[in-house]
Amino acid sequence: MRSEKEMMNLVLSFAKQDERIRIVTLEGSRTNINIPKDDFQDYDVSYFVSDMDSFLLNDDWLKYFGQIIMMQKPEDMELFPPEEKGFSYLMLFEDYNKIDLTLFPLEYLDEYLNGDKLMKVLLDKDYRIKGDIVATDIDYHVRKPSAREYNDCCNEFWHVTPYVVKGLCRKEILFAIDHLNQILRHELLRMISWKVGIETGFSLSIGKNYKFLDKYIPEELWSKLLSTYRMDTYENVWKSLFICLKLFREVSEEVSEKLGYAYPDYDKHITRYTKDMYEKYLNNMGI
Repeated sequence: MRSEKEMMNLVLSFAKQDERIRIVTLEGSRTNINIPKDDFQDYDVSYFVSDMDSFLLNDDWLKYFGQIIMMQKPEDMELFPPEEKGFSYLMLFEDYNKIDLTLFPLEYLDEYLNGDKLMKVLLDKDYRIKGDIVATDIDYHVRKPSAREYNDCCNEFWHVTPYVVKGLCRKEILFAIDHLNQILRHELLRMISWKVGIETGFSLSIGKNYKFLDKYIPEELWSKLLSTYRMDTYENVWKSLFICLKLFREVSEEVSEKLGYAYPDYDKHITRYTKDMYEKYLNNMGI
């Protein structure tokens, strides 16, 4: 596997040789001093170019970076609509290094600089960027919720709970799992992140997809949260649901107390509904 130094030299040497490339920036985890380095980190690189169309004519120029074994071009896909304003090449190489390279027109520079602060300028041929830019993950810090945001999170969690129940009672397990995973779990993780935020003064990020959450919560809470991911049978989905309800109640009550927000009373109604439907489910199953 090529080293970080080799990869960065490769990225910069190509840019220095090509007059169309005027600015090179690095984004993502490799600019974040709070994230330990490892071999799985992508090289998130942006080239600001004077002629986008000439790059898009063919992909031959990408061979400079190595033998590509897998590539995705998000802006050239139909099933997944593009999100970037530039054009991206997400490349995995034979040595398992990965470069996510995005081309931007020079005209996009001002908008880019006003966006994500987790970036570092590697090359600026024309000195277009004024002042020092220090990479920071402040945009990703857990943010203190307003009273309305707190209530919306509670509302979404308890409002969707009956959908999970309905899927289980109807023996539609994929429907139930999807609502539990995609909505209930998302709001539970959001609420837990607010708990972490309160305890750390809303001064840090817990990472994409809450990946560092285990570093900031009690082991017991972490263990219970992980136990909710087993959903290979109807009974296990029911168990996961009840644990999610309990965890959400405990954490959201703690958050409401510390932030001085009102905890909604529909918890008790939906909890009663869930227990009643579970009893009905068991009766129908002859249990």
